[in-house]
Amino acid sequence: QVQVVQSGGGLVQAGGSLRLSCAASGLPFTSTTLAWFRQAPGQEREFVGGIGRTGTSRYADSVKGRFTSSRDNAKNTVYLQMNSLKPEDTAVYYCAARVGLFVQNSPSDYLYWGQGTQVTVSS
Repeated sequence: QVQVVQSGGGLVQAGGSLRLSCAASGLPFTSTTLAWFRQAPGQEREFVGGIGRTGTSRYADSVKGRFTSSRDNAKNTVYLQMNSLKPEDTAVYYCAARVGLFVQNSPSDYLYWGQGTQVTVSS
């Protein structure tokens, strides 16, 4: 049984930092690509960033230079470090997993999803 469990998030002031974690089980983790998406109220789910099974990462232009994804294969966990947060980063953040080499930026490419976690950045 595949499980994708997220933790982290919360409320932070603009300019602050948060770290999200995502633990995936039931998948061959070293062959798994994980990505982060976010969805603000009334908006579509959008790609934030992701990390492939070889550690290669990819990010949306809106977060490049501020967000960093990393993975710990021994813990079957990926992390999203979010720095210099802005109010427009406020959204529910989702972790998604797929067995494959490359980070894809479409939600439809991911079969397994975490429960979502709220990130709120106050101005």
